[in-house]
Amino acid sequence: MRMVKALAQAFLRLLWILTLAKCKIPDTHVTCLFSEDCVLPCSFKPSGNEIISWYRQKVLLLSHSQQGGDQPDQPPKDHRTRMYLLQDQLSRGNASLHLSQCGIKDRGRYSCLVNSTLGQQESFVIMKVEAPIKMVTMEISKNREIQCLSKDIFPAPRVQWSTLPPKANLRSTTHMAPNTEGLYSVQSKLRMFENTLTYVCTINSTYGSQSWKSSLQEGELIGEAGRDLSIPCMAPQNLQNFSLTWTFTRTNDESNVILSYDSLTRRTSNLWESRVGLEQDQVLMGDGSLLLHNPESQEHTGTYTCTFSGFQNRHMVQTQVTIRSTLQRSLTENMPNAGGQAERTGKSHSKMWVIAVVVAVVAAVTTALLLYRKQRANQRQANRTTVEDTEMQPMETIKTSDDLPMDNCQLTAEHNNGHT
Repeated sequence: MRMVKALAQAFLRLLWILTLAKCKIPDTHVTCLFSEDCVLPCSFKPSGNEIISWYRQKVLLLSHSQQGGDQPDQPPKDHRTRMYLLQDQLSRGNASLHLSQCGIKDRGRYSCLVNSTLGQQESFVIMKVEAPIKMVTMEISKNREIQCLSKDIFPAPRVQWSTLPPKANLRSTTHMAPNTEGLYSVQSKLRMFENTLTYVCTINSTYGSQSWKSSLQEGELIGEAGRDLSIPCMAPQNLQNFSLTWTFTRTNDESNVILSYDSLTRRTSNLWESRVGLEQDQVLMGDGSLLLHNPESQEHTGTYTCTFSGFQNRHMVQTQVTIRSTLQRSLTENMPNAGGQAERTGKSHSKMWVIAVVVAVVAAVTTALLLYRKQRANQRQANRTTVEDTEMQPMETIKTSDDLPMDNCQLTAEHNNGHT
């Protein structure tokens, strides 16, 4: 009976081993985060007498026996300090490998080998290491190139540029380089076109686990000293649980935070309390426009930067604000009236020409009258001289009445008497 029972157990054990050989266990894929702890799974049927070994690329990393503890053939000490099994889990059939502070060199294909009285069981784990994207920033260089920047990424990501509204034939230059730890820094450049565009840089992780988007828009604004000014800034669509930050930069100076807002707590930190503010009802709807109260020309002229930060999304609006003084405003306002002044001067000149013409005409008429009067006077003087000359001539003497001429009445009477 004992022999039959032993043969039956041997047959069942052989059948179980053959079943394990025929049923290949598929590889398990695990992605571990750089510099963080990670667990590679391994399970088995416990019998209380197992020898557990972990390998990477067929190189022994760790070996453990339920009866005698660690095996004589041990891996290097640095591996033993970073890799371990949980003792209280072995009796439950859990031989998962725990790794602390994963690095780029830890990637690879791991195998978990369990030898026991029940036979041998082997499973495989494909381990990937990823340093996720933590931040994507954008900035504008002096030669009008917009840069998209990120660092400490693994594996090397993919960079894509776009604009709003869309613009074709975007030609960018992207440079990636690993540091001593194998993490990549990304610098992508794009030549800017006009200020009306919103530039969008998207960085995607190689494993497809992340897609970060950063956008930047430029603007210009002119304000007047002593008059309130609204500096516009709108959040991207569907941006939720965001933070808003306003910074101010004078020429050749460092940026200083002047206001911040958190949509979750709805709290505002205002370092320019008497100068700037937000519309609380509007900011929750994505309108983060900054209200600048009673600005001064020199103190508040500079670059105001609005930054919306959300989940894997960052949007910036840089506005160059010029605050004009009262004198500048007066000069500007008077410049358009220069034409009016010229117009008035022209009208004055026209009036003067009219007056000059009238005066000239009056003078000409007066001169003509004077000449006419002078001519008449000369003519009268000439006539008077002629009369005087005639009166000065000697008269003929009449001695008798017969010498006197007869008038018509006398002639008529004599004529009538003669016929009588």
